[in-house]
Amino acid sequence: MQINISGHHLEVTNALHDYVVGKFDRLDRHSDLITSSSVTLSIEKTRHKADASLHVTGSSLVASSESGNMYAAIDLLADKLDRQLLKYKEKSTSNNHGLR
Repeated sequence: MQINISGHHLEVTNALHDYVVGKFDRLDRHSDLITSSSVTLSIEKTRHKADASLHVTGSSLVASSESGNMYAAIDLLADKLDRQLLKYKEKSTSNNHGLR
């Protein structure tokens, strides 16, 4: 899976980059349907914001999270995408079983 990480009003350090890659490796283990993903980290006053979009086979999954800490925002983002990915995977497998 290809991960594109960018920062808006923020320099993406090696620590942030490694943290995002570690969290997204968990998503990659759930499904091999992910082709690419893009993550945007931004700071607006005291709010730390993380946005992401995953491109999966046949669709795109989009999530956003805010927190007072960037690492917490990344955790929330990964959890949201994990739930969406599992739901998408379950939905696609249930559709395939109905075609027998």
